[in-house]
Amino acid sequence: MTKEAPAGRCLGVVMPCFNEERFVAESVRRVLASPYVAELIVVDDCSSDATPRILSEIADPRVRVHRQERNQGKGAALARGFGLATAPYVIVQDSDLEYDPADYGRILAPLVDGRADVVYGSRFVTTEARRVLYFWHFVGNRMLTLLSNAFTNLNISDMETGYKCFRREVIQSIQIRESRFGVEPEITGKVARGGWRVYEVGISYSGRTYAEGKKIGMKDALRAVWCIVRYRG
Repeated sequence: MTKEAPAGRCLGVVMPCFNEERFVAESVRRVLASPYVAELIVVDDCSSDATPRILSEIADPRVRVHRQERNQGKGAALARGFGLATAPYVIVQDSDLEYDPADYGRILAPLVDGRADVVYGSRFVTTEARRVLYFWHFVGNRMLTLLSNAFTNLNISDMETGYKCFRREVIQSIQIRESRFGVEPEITGKVARGGWRVYEVGISYSGRTYAEGKKIGMKDALRAVWCIVRYRG
């Protein structure tokens, strides 16, 4: 069993967000409730709903909000957020409540004790609760992960996971080129190319449906295949 990380605010959270008025306030609340969070960098990808107003009302000094001048995608938002991070460790946190900040401790543990440079939170190698949703999404995730592993020679179970955590120097050494969801295989390929020590730990997962606002689609899956080949380790 992976031990919990020691207490202390050592984690920078980068939260890309676009039109998440239904979820963003609760997402921010859950992140800030974690004892590990030193800073929360929210990158608003030019939302057109009430998201900017909701973010403007957050008073916690750990929160910094940066608004993109135009909608560019998750990858572009992450690139900006990573560059602004100052905490020793940096994690990606989507703003839609699919991933639970209560998992931060187990994700941080291999980093804090010096075993890892990068930790992936796996939705598939876990005994934690996981919402059951789309079969073909599961198959697609497995196929993309298998293809990524073949090109990077890594043996991870969930390349597309939204929970990726890094030593800050590692992620700030990676130049992100993909502006949308291709950022996941791009980061994985570049982590493999850098020879960084990668661990994964099981996490809980509460996926949402398209009716609830899920944004990724078939075009993104096809782009992911291209990115796996383009950024292979």
